[in-house]
Amino acid sequence: MSETTHVELPTDTSPFLLNDDLAPAKDRNWKTYSLFAMWMSDVHSIGGYTFAAGLFAFGLVGWQVLVALVIGIALVNVAINWMGYAGQRTGVPYPVLARASFGVFGANIPALIRAIIAVFWYGIQTWLASVALIVLLLRVWPQLTPMTHGGFLGLSPLGWIAFLVLAALQLALFSGGMNAVRKLVDFAGPAIWVVMLGLAIWVLVKSGGNIAFNFSTKQADAGGVIYGFFASISLTVAYFSTLMLNYCDFSRFAPNKRAVSLANFWGLSVNFIAFSVVSVVVTGGSLAIFGKYIFDPVELVSKIDSTVAILIGAITFVIATIGINVVANFVSPAYDLANAAPKFITFRRGGVITAILSVLILPWNVYANPVAVNYFLGALAAFLGPLYAIIMTDYYLIQRGRIDVPDLYRTVPGSRYLYSKGVNPAAVFAFIPAALVAAIVALLPQLSGLAPFSWFIGALLGMVFYLLLSRGRHAVA
Repeated sequence: MSETTHVELPTDTSPFLLNDDLAPAKDRNWKTYSLFAMWMSDVHSIGGYTFAAGLFAFGLVGWQVLVALVIGIALVNVAINWMGYAGQRTGVPYPVLARASFGVFGANIPALIRAIIAVFWYGIQTWLASVALIVLLLRVWPQLTPMTHGGFLGLSPLGWIAFLVLAALQLALFSGGMNAVRKLVDFAGPAIWVVMLGLAIWVLVKSGGNIAFNFSTKQADAGGVIYGFFASISLTVAYFSTLMLNYCDFSRFAPNKRAVSLANFWGLSVNFIAFSVVSVVVTGGSLAIFGKYIFDPVELVSKIDSTVAILIGAITFVIATIGINVVANFVSPAYDLANAAPKFITFRRGGVITAILSVLILPWNVYANPVAVNYFLGALAAFLGPLYAIIMTDYYLIQRGRIDVPDLYRTVPGSRYLYSKGVNPAAVFAFIPAALVAAIVALLPQLSGLAPFSWFIGALLGMVFYLLLSRGRHAVA
């Protein structure tokens, strides 16, 4: 199959497996820049801003954190390329690609797990963007301050207004489908760089170049440095584990493999390191200016004695948060929910369901609840390693990249991915123990030392179990 060939589906495709959004991509208009900007939207978030500085908590010094970040993002780049190439070649979204390994109906297991995680984080990110919007509103109209008191269900009246406005705005932006998503990330990704560079220059000038990097008072011994170094590498990989799993949702629209490779290298790897360095410099300079480290960029911008700077900063952080929301938390559940009932749920309807659910979960309460974040979302996140490993092991080691794309949409007898009533037992029985072990490692306090490595542990077990259970199965030429 050539890199840009569109697959025409046969007439015996199942209506329970296909709609226009789940069909192989016809338009390959996500060229290098769009995929590059997509990665910028993902990296340029409040979470991305604080990630690198957080690694200093292991007691590492600057160069050790930098080397760990470089190695970690290099591993991510390799894993992302594997998923990206599969999506680009087949032209199908993540839940459809998962049918090759889990079965045409079994694919709902990895799809819905990814969707649940995305719905929760979609709500949380929307709420975080609303917090930045409130900073902007109060600076321009301080008379709105009384509206920040009281309220119901854990949110003030102004908080509800800001949250619902952003939820509606995002839904309107995303209603145009993947083409609207592409246009949004083309702008949102680079926008934050302008503010970040301006913020870095302001910090350097204001602090007189006095940048402190001793974010942690902890001084690790040799063993602690080694542990912290490898934990930092593993956490870098885990940080990107969600998009690592469903990157084919975007790469399926790429015209060729080269566009995927270049965008991943510059937009993901190089950009992630550059953004991390700038974030650390800005955080390090905040000590000299304000007498304490400020890890939240929204808080830092709010302290600048310039209304114009605060306006620009707040608006940009809102745009950046919307950007990462669409990339990491909207596209995936829109496809995943559509995959569960293609006759009734399109990409747009999946997006509407995502938006509604993100309000109903009251995300600010989830975010403030360590049990919910650590145990519920933490356990689900631990499942991502085994899912990725099983799907990629099947694609590259079992099927050798020879995917019969039309059979991904068929339930007629003899279809390659029908397996046992639409479910591949090997994938399910490989996933369950690998996911359980990964979740136990991630959540059990007695194993906290292994927790940073839970993604790798789950992925390795998922790969081994799947290979053992798939012995004798091979690709059909």
